Amino acid sequence: MKQQRHAAIRDLLSTRTISNQDELRKKLAQRGFNVTQATLSRDIHELRIYKGPAGYALPNADDEHSDMPSIEDTLSNFGLEVRQAQNLLVLITTTGSAQPVAAAVDYEDFEEVVGTIAGDDNVLVICPDAKQATALRARIEGFIG
Repeated sequence: MKQQRHAAIRDLLSTRTISNQDELRKKLAQRGFNVTQATLSRDIHELRIYKGPAGYALPNADDEHSDMPSIEDTLSNFGLEVRQAQNLLVLITTTGSAQPVAAAVDYEDFEEVVGTIAGDDNVLVICPDAKQATALRARIEGFIG
């Protein structure tokens, strides 16, 4: 079922513009794939789908990362603010942009990041300790501008 769903996602993204997760979820439901937001988020991560100004897009088949915007571009386009609470960072993003921001942070493999959780307009970044969170916050603030 997962392989068929991934194929349907690839087909949808290659044939039309899809601007948000809910729209993608509804298009999948029309094709018989009823998925939760959590499952769809995992699919987006596994397929390395990114969100650009025109909506969701698939990575180039020749090089999975060639079409992906850099962390700097992603955060300068979608990041608004970063807040720290001990070892946790909350990245405030533009509405609907948390998924691509979380994916960009995940793909960077920052040593300060244990994991991310994305909502609609914010990303929770979990760091091992407050010192590493402070260092990462400074780096992210530099990207946001």
